[in-house]
Amino acid sequence: MSNGLNEAVATETGRVGTIERNTLETKISLRLNVDGMGTYTVSTGIRFFDHMLESFAKHGGFDLTLKCVGDLDVDQHHTVEDVGIALGEAFAEALGDKRGILRAGYFVMTMDETLAVCAVDLSGRVACVVDDQLTAPLVGDLVTELVPDFFDGFARGAKCNIHVKTMYGRNNHHKIEAIFKAFARAMRGACSKDERMKELLPSTKGLL
Repeated sequence: MSNGLNEAVATETGRVGTIERNTLETKISLRLNVDGMGTYTVSTGIRFFDHMLESFAKHGGFDLTLKCVGDLDVDQHHTVEDVGIALGEAFAEALGDKRGILRAGYFVMTMDETLAVCAVDLSGRVACVVDDQLTAPLVGDLVTELVPDFFDGFARGAKCNIHVKTMYGRNNHHKIEAIFKAFARAMRGACSKDERMKELLPSTKGLL
């Protein structure tokens, strides 16, 4: 449940979504420019999670300002999941009716010995499948079992399909980072505009 300000602004510099999401578990302030330059200011209280969100912004070319104050004294779950929801909501707001976008995107990302793939469809329907192949309970200060919860939250916030898979790899840091970078590139493609179809919705239903 979101409370407060949810708005998107179409500006000369890009498609912008602003989210204020306050619950008894987390307080999140987020501003996203889909058509940015990959700049970021991120603070969630979980440093490795910050690093992954920074990588997402940089590799997606998204400008992201995000601050989350969560109940980390309980555990990390609410913070990770709620950030996913808020970020997904910001994309939904920024893209509006999605007219003229490619809608779907995928990317295969290598990081040293690891290979990961991500496919997204901004379909208006929610589905999330994550096969991360993680074998360590912690990477840095992040509880790794929460990685799927982030993507599930994003899928619900953005109303989209996300499929993520680590194809192979040894290092758990590399697995997570390859996933987030693949996700960034897939979203970058899905949000891209097709000039030939700029007045059309990418759907036979006429609604996304």
